[in-house]
Amino acid sequence: MIHIRTRQTSHFTVLANRLAQRAGSAVTVGVAAYILSLPDGAPITIAALCAHFAEGKKAIAEALRELEDEGWLERRIERGPRGRIITRTFAYDLPGAVPQEPTAPQEAAPEPSPEPAVPASPTPEGAAEASPEALGLLTRLHQRDHRLLLSEREITTLAPAVTEWLDRGAPAQEITAALTDGLPARFSRRPARLLAHRLTALRPPTRTAPPPQPDRPPVVPLQNCDGCDRAFRAERPGRCLSCRTPERSHLAA
Repeated sequence: MIHIRTRQTSHFTVLANRLAQRAGSAVTVGVAAYILSLPDGAPITIAALCAHFAEGKKAIAEALRELEDEGWLERRIERGPRGRIITRTFAYDLPGAVPQEPTAPQEAAPEPSPEPAVPASPTPEGAAEASPEALGLLTRLHQRDHRLLLSEREITTLAPAVTEWLDRGAPAQEITAALTDGLPARFSRRPARLLAHRLTALRPPTRTAPPPQPDRPPVVPLQNCDGCDRAFRAERPGRCLSCRTPERSHLAA
């Protein structure tokens, strides 16, 4: 084979050899190449892909699943404008690369939409803000498992959920154990997705502090009476009440 190459300055897509030479289904490679060639904001639902390819829904769905398992695609459930739940898909040139801020799709209207921009990873309504303790806990996870070296953006995204655990009364050691115990031997995608799933699926109930116990009166120590050697309660040694009465003192004398 001899390559006849032409220098292209526009309308081309760069593919990693790892993807272009991927063994297995040609449909998976073709779907990946097509997705990477699309602009940000383009729909890549199964229906949209079936409208472009001749393969059916089953083959397209299997290709998307393989790409997601290998880390070429990542799907995130997020809260869109006006609280609507949306699925945002990230396409990676190489699995494991840190995603940049996505470019919002452009509307065809002649003027920009007055709708405020939606952050890439918005905090769900009612969720706790990220606390310094949560940020530190996520930053130190790689000390328990070196594979859990998270990016700054991943830490910022996961921190509100960790803060909610802390607000519910879960100690830091318990949260770290929930995120690091029993991890799979090999990750097929970024570990942040697995951590996000555990933080949601294993979220503990709110723990209420036990009611304060009423103050008990101090216990007066026992003393031995200097007169009759009987035990009695007093702050300091001396005579019991009977020995301190004039009649008893007179008889004792």
